[in-house]
Amino acid sequence: MTYTALVVGGGIAGTASAVALRKAGIDAVVYEAYDRTADKAGAFLTLAPNALDALRALDLDVGGLGFDTPGITITSGSGRRLGELAYRLGDVVSRTVKRADLYRYLRDQDLHLEYGKRLTGAVATGDGVRATFSDGSTAEGDLLIGADGLRSATRRVIDPAAPGTRYTGLLNTGGYARGVATGSEPGMMQAVFGKRCFFVYTAHPDGEVWWAANPAQATELTPAEMAAISQQEWRTRLSDLFRHDHGPALDIIAATGEIFAGWSSYDVPRVPVWHRDRMIVIGDAAHATAPSIGQGAAMAIEDAVVLAKCLRDSPGIEAAFRAYEVLRRGRVERVVAQGNRTGGWKALSPLARVPRDLIMSLAMKHAARTGTDPSRWIYEHRIDWDRPIALPA
Repeated sequence: MTYTALVVGGGIAGTASAVALRKAGIDAVVYEAYDRTADKAGAFLTLAPNALDALRALDLDVGGLGFDTPGITITSGSGRRLGELAYRLGDVVSRTVKRADLYRYLRDQDLHLEYGKRLTGAVATGDGVRATFSDGSTAEGDLLIGADGLRSATRRVIDPAAPGTRYTGLLNTGGYARGVATGSEPGMMQAVFGKRCFFVYTAHPDGEVWWAANPAQATELTPAEMAAISQQEWRTRLSDLFRHDHGPALDIIAATGEIFAGWSSYDVPRVPVWHRDRMIVIGDAAHATAPSIGQGAAMAIEDAVVLAKCLRDSPGIEAAFRAYEVLRRGRVERVVAQGNRTGGWKALSPLARVPRDLIMSLAMKHAARTGTDPSRWIYEHRIDWDRPIALPA
């Protein structure tokens, strides 16, 4: 069945949706709130095997972006090695990429994108949906997909009582350093549960070091308060947080020309209503996960593929939406819960970090001894594009 889709949001979820819909034979237009220059995100992310699998289902190959990340080594601030986890599944190795490069790659897939289109409302028209944007323009289609992120306008249109974001108590910042030797294997992620702050870094094969930090912040800061933190304030604060830790954090920070403008970390634990009147939310708009387990982009890409398959294989739009929710809700909410637990380990008080390190060390040793991977249930997820979906009764 042929449809026309309005996709709200030009980030990873929205652009991946447009690619997936096209493969399913559905026309899509992506409406992005910002202009073309607004997505120069400095941060990076790691695409786990399940994300790479979902991209391959869309005939997308990000092998030209970033670098392979075969695993993560975890240490404490005292320098004690707590363990190591694989970031691979069989011959599929995770890949770390700059977020802006991934945006650019997805947007270059010959998509129909319109910029400066911020959604302000949407209504059912009987046989479709009409969307209204802040510039006064409107657009009509057979269905509307809200891929508009944490503070989704589509989520509120579908359900005015929908929950908002939940602050995790952590800030995010990071950067790219040059001229500093870490002594670590290129590509391997190095996570340090420091005495006062979490730090993670990885060395690009060309020598550049990509890093991020998660300072705990009990009171949520306003966007204006975050924007007011200067480069020097970040540098001073981070240097103070890591001055008692072993490892290269201080050298990496000192070798960073520009530290990312910080942002607060949020999740959206459960959105009761995902769809109504030919409108549906996906990605962070439906189930944002804290960045602590690196699955936000993966869940969005999986969503895009599964929704397109449901629209392709179902007898109608509402049936497709119901099938999609049955196939996705349990998995994504489990991932969100896992992200919240992992993120909580980063925000513990100094006293609580001692038993945390012991528990982590024991868990890592058990995993190594038994050959079990606590993240395997996330990574081993596979989507067969050619296999019809199993429609719920």
